[in-house]
Amino acid sequence: MTARIGVITFPGTLDDVDAARAVRVVGAEAVGLWHADPDLRGVDAVVVPGGFSYGDYLRAGAIARFAPVMSEVIAAAGRGLPILGICNGFQVLCEAGLLPGALTRNAGLHFICRDVWLRVESTATAWTSRFEPGARLLVPLKSGEGRYVAPQRVLDELEAEGRIVFRYLGNPNGSLRDIAGISSANGRVVGLMPHPEHAIEALTGPSDDGLDLFYSVLDCVLAA
Repeated sequence: MTARIGVITFPGTLDDVDAARAVRVVGAEAVGLWHADPDLRGVDAVVVPGGFSYGDYLRAGAIARFAPVMSEVIAAAGRGLPILGICNGFQVLCEAGLLPGALTRNAGLHFICRDVWLRVESTATAWTSRFEPGARLLVPLKSGEGRYVAPQRVLDELEAEGRIVFRYLGNPNGSLRDIAGISSANGRVVGLMPHPEHAIEALTGPSDDGLDLFYSVLDCVLAA
């Protein structure tokens, strides 16, 4: 069996090609999903990639949340389909209500584009099972609205339920509790601001540390 992983393209998406390449590197089939087509084409998992969907008008991810394809993503998430939101994709998942909280302007209001260190806080998700708890990853970050915020009670729930998946080591954007990525309650939906698809081989990225997110979901799909 070859796993089929969908990668959505919205107007303004920048990183769909890189996400599809990461999918292919781990031996899965990358399936292109168009924003205006409410059809997930029978895929086994979905990546909502980074970029500036619909020009980030209103606020990042606010319009993409209403794209026809997202109605199917929301329904599929309810059935347990693994979904990964990267950068703008994380913003879209929060806007869609699949993940709690919001991504706001970085502290200092600067766009940040640099490699950052993350620590793996949870391996109990569809996208992180290949990691060791506490593992450190070096991956690129490139965002202007990457500061994760949520009400105190939500932050406490995320902590208590083990749903903080990644934390920054040296918080670059002021995210509350150093949060770089979180998961849904069932661990099937994960969102993170840094870009693991840009860290799949040392030749072209700062490391190959991001590759195990894609191997993890492959394990999850093939074990089903």
